[in-house]
Amino acid sequence: MSTGTHRVTILDDLTIYNALTQKAAFMEALGQCRDLEIDLSHVGEVDTAGFQLLLLTKREAALQNKTARIVAHSPAVRELLDFFNMAAFFGDPLVIPAREQG
Repeated sequence: MSTGTHRVTILDDLTIYNALTQKAAFMEALGQCRDLEIDLSHVGEVDTAGFQLLLLTKREAALQNKTARIVAHSPAVRELLDFFNMAAFFGDPLVIPAREQG
């Protein structure tokens, strides 16, 4: 039964080297909740495999009438979303911690 909100915190890079393991974690978590929160504040590197995984997770959530949202963004994640002009697609507020503001 899927209820409530579940948060997944990614501590490793969101790259092709970790994508298979992370995909399993995202899909398992999505199966256990209505709302999936993805904390990417610790991600140091993101490549296209990681980006595709985020797209897949968002799409799968929508297909299941659930939500998946990024609740914390590292600088690398913000840069990736900006590069692909996808911040609006994900629709999650891009919060920049005070320690990173110039």
